[in-house]
Amino acid sequence: MVDATERRLSDIEVVPIRPASQADAKVALSVLKDMAKGSEPIARLLASDTPLKHLILAAFALSPFLRDTAASSPAIVEALLSESLSGFLRSRIDAARLAWQSGVAGKALPDTEIMARLRRARREVAFAVALADLSRLFDGRETTSWLSEFAGAAVSATIDHLLLGAHESGKFVLPDDSAPSVGSGVVVLGMGKLGACELNYSSDIDLVIFYDPQSGILVSRDEATEVFARLLRRLIRILQERTGDGYVFRTDLRLRPDPGSTPLAIPVEAAMLYYESRGQNWERAAFIKARPIAGDLPAGERFLKELTPFVFRKYLDYAAIADIHSIKRQIHAHKGHGEIAVKGHNVKLGRGGIREIEFFVQTQQLIAGGRTPALRLRETEAMLHVLAEAGWIDRATAHELIAAYWFLRDVEHRIQMVHDEQTHLVPEREAELRRIASMLGFEDTASFSREFSRVLRTVERRYAQLFEQEARLSAETGNLVFTGQQDDPDTLETLKRLGFQRPSDIARIIRTWHYGRYRATQSVEARERLTELTPELLRVFGESRRADEALLRFDQFLSGLPAGIQLFSLLGSNPGLLSLIVNIMSSAPRLADIIAARPHVFDGMLDPGLLAELPTRDYLAPRIASFVAGAHHYEEVLDRLRIIAAEQRFLIGIRLLTGTISGLQAGRAFTDLADLIIAAALEAVLAEVRSAHGHFPGGRVAVVGMGKLGSHELTAGSDVDLILLYDYDGNAHQSEGAKPLDPTRYFTRLTQRLIAALSAPTAEGVLYNVDLRLRPSGNKGPVATRITAFAKYQREEAWTWEHLALTRARCICGDKSLMGEAEAIFAEVLSQKRDIAKVRKDVDEMRDLIDKEKPPNDIWDFKLIPGGLVDIEFIAQYLALVAPAKGEVPPPAGTHTMEALKALGAALMDANDRDMAVEALALFTEVSQIVRLCIDGDFDPKEAPAGLVDLVCRAGDYPDLKHLEADIRRFSKAVRGIFQSVLAG
Repeated sequence: MVDATERRLSDIEVVPIRPASQADAKVALSVLKDMAKGSEPIARLLASDTPLKHLILAAFALSPFLRDTAASSPAIVEALLSESLSGFLRSRIDAARLAWQSGVAGKALPDTEIMARLRRARREVAFAVALADLSRLFDGRETTSWLSEFAGAAVSATIDHLLLGAHESGKFVLPDDSAPSVGSGVVVLGMGKLGACELNYSSDIDLVIFYDPQSGILVSRDEATEVFARLLRRLIRILQERTGDGYVFRTDLRLRPDPGSTPLAIPVEAAMLYYESRGQNWERAAFIKARPIAGDLPAGERFLKELTPFVFRKYLDYAAIADIHSIKRQIHAHKGHGEIAVKGHNVKLGRGGIREIEFFVQTQQLIAGGRTPALRLRETEAMLHVLAEAGWIDRATAHELIAAYWFLRDVEHRIQMVHDEQTHLVPEREAELRRIASMLGFEDTASFSREFSRVLRTVERRYAQLFEQEARLSAETGNLVFTGQQDDPDTLETLKRLGFQRPSDIARIIRTWHYGRYRATQSVEARERLTELTPELLRVFGESRRADEALLRFDQFLSGLPAGIQLFSLLGSNPGLLSLIVNIMSSAPRLADIIAARPHVFDGMLDPGLLAELPTRDYLAPRIASFVAGAHHYEEVLDRLRIIAAEQRFLIGIRLLTGTISGLQAGRAFTDLADLIIAAALEAVLAEVRSAHGHFPGGRVAVVGMGKLGSHELTAGSDVDLILLYDYDGNAHQSEGAKPLDPTRYFTRLTQRLIAALSAPTAEGVLYNVDLRLRPSGNKGPVATRITAFAKYQREEAWTWEHLALTRARCICGDKSLMGEAEAIFAEVLSQKRDIAKVRKDVDEMRDLIDKEKPPNDIWDFKLIPGGLVDIEFIAQYLALVAPAKGEVPPPAGTHTMEALKALGAALMDANDRDMAVEALALFTEVSQIVRLCIDGDFDPKEAPAGLVDLVCRAGDYPDLKHLEADIRRFSKAVRGIFQSVLAG
């Protein structure tokens, strides 16, 4: 443990942080004044002008979590004013370790009591560590060390509590009930950052738990599986469940062997058998950091010692090297050329992030740790030093990566300190980014962004160099001869060795390129560039799973290109772009088909700034406007909209495919793009209709987005649900043009023209398939609705399902005053106090009807599975409708489902249920966005491109499909239960 000696918060001489805004500073001061009213030490602090006072005010201004914690528990601040940091933390960690003790020998506490004790200790430790870190009295090393030590104490206490309870109930016979874990044979391993004592501020903890049936504590071996399953479900509840005192740690047991089909704890012998016979290389990497943290510690050490030959092999076989390359490719999948966006960047998983530094270290440990025991350390910084000392990397690389690692960990901690949330995303909003910059001591967001980008670039460069220096799978590519009509036998051998299953077909395709049979390869120069590129191209394609399919798609792409020299030159000089194309061809048939059919969409990929900016509305709007500006007539405007929409949809997809943006961000980007395209199409349609039929006196139009368009959740292939509202001067009977129309025909014609503009197929494709079924009276009603009729229908005639749909209504373009009137109608209708029993009955019946009429195909049908997206959307929409009757204000119509769940769930759901629903929505969104981007139709793991399977796993941050499927089942089961309990509540 890194000792903090006798440092106190009062020792600080300079305040390294400052409030990000005056408003936050005022709130912080007000909270401190309220605390001072009941506390003499805090009153003295408030009256002083010391650095400590300004530190605490700045910390309260920057972190609502710290401010709320202090306001609810001023005693924590009082204690920190009088105690040393090490003394304060040591006493709380010791209290956590002893939290299982009831004071009566052999008597276990109720679960609720240990839960309360651990939560109080966690709150105090988190508060003190945050202040010590923000004050710079602690560096990242001390912060992670203290947090990890507390986690070990909390888990140890919980295990002791559970073992003692089982002993008391007659399920176990412990050797010593005053030290329940000693000699119990229960192995509790901390994995990942917990194992390496590198836990982050709001981290979850990964545990793997085994038991030794030979230890003698089991009364009945036949009941072992069920007894341990019950105990570990309680362990998760004790640590994870949110109560009035908060939580201790989100707890994950999914790193155990085959979690989809094994109990929560399995015997040591069964675990060893699994790892020796079926263990994967990602599991070897995971066990590098494994450490016994609770339970029978000597038994844990023995287990890890026995596992050493599995983790660190004496010789590295071909399959293991291929796996390392595969992991490398998955991480490289998000690589691109050009700048790195700061806003929205994932500091853990993004380009140049923490994961790359960890993988940089772990790869070399897997390769060489078997022969070099010194390379078996758990801690990232210590390993970088050892790698430099052993000559695996130079000292400059080690120093750069160590500095980068702790800078990125500081960024990660501050992101999490704001609301005590397990997030790794740099804020997108400028005000929130300023908060993080201030917490890190930067003057402004620009200086933080420069330094953050520099660090990411450093990590990315060093990481790339590691693999550039890596030995290839074979010393040389081998023969690659594609002249003449006959196959060269050595070339076929080389192609087979590179990873192709049908080498003869591949050779024939490449001969087609070299013979200039495509427009892209007709010039001599283009063929020369392609010849130079071919060995690297084949090597990279060969590394992809189902390499033959990927190369065939690339061939289809080449056959449609008007010219090739620029592309071949770019690919030759830009490995990142080549990897990206291989990624598309091997994992995203839908994107590959788009490129093949419309090669112009590829142009945007050549922009080195592609990944530098998030595709927000502000980013997209000027690009669309400037591209359409040169059009001279109606059809040209629409064609240009089709071209720019296809290109920008594709580029948003590329960002999603490469991990530059998340599925949630992609949903917003696809929606922002649709908003802008529909607005531009409406403007063109209005001009066209007016040119033929004139203006309608007092005529106003507004387009309302419904469904996923309304709530900012579109996917790459989504239809758009629209309602067109209009109004006009009631005294006018027809339009003023050469061919006047009455109001109904005028606005019907306008709507029909808009639908045709968006959905008519042309040589440039379709903008969007349009669905108008959510308008009043559905398909039986007119295609356009007057605002007064819409209001009357919603107030008097609409069914419950139509009001559920209204929760996602959002005006996206048109006349500003009419949009305002429509939004007022949405708000009025949604604020009505409804009969909760009737709404509950209607929602229940609707869900039953969907179950009967649209049963899910399989577990991968995220939308329709019980506990899938439909259930989550129903939860949010149901709560929005019943909120007024329960005294709550519903969120505005058109609120994103995630935001609606968080807002409504805070008051109307159990905190644990809300967290579970939010987590499930995040996972289903990430995975379904990738699936909808990459393929048309349903996801079938057996038929899907292998690269897509990898992408789907990466989207949820899972090592393989088995673990992802196990979690989908867990989440869907939980969400279905939450749906039923919300309706019953």
